[in-house]
Amino acid sequence: MTTLGIIGAGHIGSQVARAAIANGYEVVIANSRGPETLAALVAELGPRARAATAAEAAAAADVAVVTVPFKAFASIPVEPLAGKIVIDTNNYYWERDGHVPALDEGRATVTGMLQAHLPESRVAKGFNHITARDITTDGRPSGGAGRRALATASDFADAAQFVTDLYDQFGFDTVNIGPLSESWRVERDQPAYVVAQTRDELVTNLARAVRQVAA
Repeated sequence: MTTLGIIGAGHIGSQVARAAIANGYEVVIANSRGPETLAALVAELGPRARAATAAEAAAAADVAVVTVPFKAFASIPVEPLAGKIVIDTNNYYWERDGHVPALDEGRATVTGMLQAHLPESRVAKGFNHITARDITTDGRPSGGAGRRALATASDFADAAQFVTDLYDQFGFDTVNIGPLSESWRVERDQPAYVVAQTRDELVTNLARAVRQVAA
């Protein structure tokens, strides 16, 4: 049975945990305040979930989900995630995270920066352009009309495939954007961001994306 190590237990992390448990995964979840603060969530999730520190969740993970504010990405443990697939849900909000010139100037991507922080991991973007509540409510069976689609991007084919399979289990189609250098297309203020869209609509919205560069 695959264990998801979820680092970050906010709105997105908690919802990914709920969907993962519903689909047969084991979950080890962590936040910045300590495992004891997650007692109520773990009780809700049931016997296939437990709380841990970030380092413990990373070590226990077969696949990890990083869902902390972007400004905290450098705190993600490196060594326990070596050799593992890591799903990054992050978005850059300069109002919260402070200005990052490499992002403001279009020289880097959010998930590319996490990949650089985790050089021995295989990082893929996932769950960054859907509101938390929709993760457990908008999924539909495969092949159904109007099934919602979500995007992924990675420099590693197996990481993108894992996200594709996970999306399908959760009830979503997938559009693979390609490498992390293209992942900006699904981030904040782009046409595909936080929009309920089919696969064809997502493809169209990704093509409409225009990279904003700060003056």
